Amino acid sequence: MRTSTLRRVGTGAAVAALMSVAACGGGGGESGSPAAEKPAGDVAGAGSVVALQQIRKKTGTAQSARIEGTTEMGDTVSMKQTGTIGWADGLSGSLTITYTGGTMAEALQQGGGDGSVQARYLKDEYYANMGDAFAATVGGKHWIRYAYKDLAELGGPAGDVLKEQVQNSTPEQGVKALLAAGDVKKVGQEDVRGVPATRYSGTVDVAELTGRNSALDPEQLAALKEQLSAAGVTTQTVDIWVDKDDLLVKKTERGETAIGPFNSTVFYSDYGTDVLVEKPPASDTVDFKEILKQQGADPS
Repeated sequence: MRTSTLRRVGTGAAVAALMSVAACGGGGGESGSPAAEKPAGDVAGAGSVVALQQIRKKTGTAQSARIEGTTEMGDTVSMKQTGTIGWADGLSGSLTITYTGGTMAEALQQGGGDGSVQARYLKDEYYANMGDAFAATVGGKHWIRYAYKDLAELGGPAGDVLKEQVQNSTPEQGVKALLAAGDVKKVGQEDVRGVPATRYSGTVDVAELTGRNSALDPEQLAALKEQLSAAGVTTQTVDIWVDKDDLLVKKTERGETAIGPFNSTVFYSDYGTDVLVEKPPASDTVDFKEILKQQGADPS
């Protein structure tokens, strides 16, 4: 496999897998409760803000859940993800990511892959099983190790933020986004896969929200805002659906970027489920930066 193809597949898989676990998404359901008779678009007042704060707390302390979702970004990537994630002590989890379209899926096919990647997330790193065809190009090793700090260095200010978002990825992040939005609304009651749920919706400024939820210094934040502006990202709309126990059952995020529209949907279930993640065997693992060095690419 050529260096350019290898780097494209390896880097693309890293970014896409991080997007999978950091993304939030979902779609609307059918109205099936008397509460849906409340006027749609009823602006959330102080009572609704208190409710969102309770939802954030309850969801944040649940510590684990099963997820199923989809993510699309222009013509670059279209994928499905299923698995479990935990956040009791940093991010952990196992996902199956299936690339269903876009240039990322094409790159995997060119590399001999079947479009499916197994990803394991740990506190400071994650691993991706790229399959037999890829292993044949790197000494028979199937798993690539990506340290979050290395990916942050490769991505610059945007990498710093992605690293932080992943390491702090919990379902409550969508609630935090709505609490930061100036126009959050309680839409009403809708069914989500047969579960009655309350829907909230709001639009947030991407650059401002990222700054509020990050630990970036002013210089890094300024660089990030410049990158987001160059990418054409201005605002995004977030919707969440919450069940009677104040737990998220669905989350959506959508917006526009310079490379096309971004849409993400995720369903949450089985809160409190066991999440057992093991590091792949060292004998079957190669570090991403080592791959770049072996292929003569600059890892920085």
